[in-house]
Amino acid sequence: MKIAVVILNWNGEKLLEKFLPSVVLHSKDKADIYIADNASTDGSINFLKKNYPEIKIVQNTTNGGYAKGYNDALKRIDGDIYALVNSDIEVTEGWLDPIAEEFKKSENTAVIQPKLLDYKDKTKFEYAGAAGGYVDFFGYPYCKGRVFNHLETDHAQFNDTYPVFWGSGACLFIRSQVYHKLKGLDENYFSHQEEIDLCWRIQNEGFEIKYVGASAVYHVGGATLQESNPRKTFLNFRNSLFTIAKNVPKRYVVIVVLARLVLDGVAALKFIFELRPIHSWAILRAHFSFYWYLPKMLRKRKYISFKQTRYFDCFSIVWEHFALRKKTYNELHTNG
Repeated sequence: MKIAVVILNWNGEKLLEKFLPSVVLHSKDKADIYIADNASTDGSINFLKKNYPEIKIVQNTTNGGYAKGYNDALKRIDGDIYALVNSDIEVTEGWLDPIAEEFKKSENTAVIQPKLLDYKDKTKFEYAGAAGGYVDFFGYPYCKGRVFNHLETDHAQFNDTYPVFWGSGACLFIRSQVYHKLKGLDENYFSHQEEIDLCWRIQNEGFEIKYVGASAVYHVGGATLQESNPRKTFLNFRNSLFTIAKNVPKRYVVIVVLARLVLDGVAALKFIFELRPIHSWAILRAHFSFYWYLPKMLRKRKYISFKQTRYFDCFSIVWEHFALRKKTYNELHTNG
């Protein structure tokens, strides 16, 4: 089984300098390492050529974001398994072995996410993926190990292997054949939550998504867009709407989209009360952008098989967390 570790880079010389050594140290002789560069204008390429001449560079002509960046690069990369790895990830010794074993064990497993821990506090799970992701009825994402901004401490409670609904794009292993069959990531997303859409589409084709807790990596998070950046708020809210419009089964989709109009409005009011009106404006812009793209998103439903009938693990993560004050996955009312 041939693994290609592919790190997407855009003006990330400092990140490559800091985090690439761990990837090289713990991946050599087990995987080919590639840098997919999104037309960087800093010293990234010169740094790589000088310090890592053995690493293959795939040069994209534009900065098309996460989705287009990977789609363009992966057309030119050979491998049975793609490991899509953020440039702010520190990997650990033996991180590839449990992943490879699980892929060999189950041909129906299309995607695997390792344990994602916080680089800034290595005892905690990390926001972007923690111990594997889920969505509620309304399409809001959450994780084992992370519910909204509450991060659990890692006590080895999620060290096993189990099915999840989505794996984090911060460190995502995917069968190349499945990736190309589904035409990769949706480039209308640009960045943020496109991996949830891809995982949902993959399950609609009858494949499985898994989390393997025996493999661990550390993620900085927010290295490209900080949580306080309204651009991130815009992308998260808009792209979440994209995902439900494309993937929610027909019998639910209208009620889910209408409910989101109300729930996102409540979120916008919350930002106003927190004296962060720029984020309220970002949510409003996200909805206008969603309406503009809605016809295109609905057309994309024609190409989805919808073999996945039960998509939500919890009815309302918003209600569970903010009304019932539940902070951990094991406290939630879930299907598990």
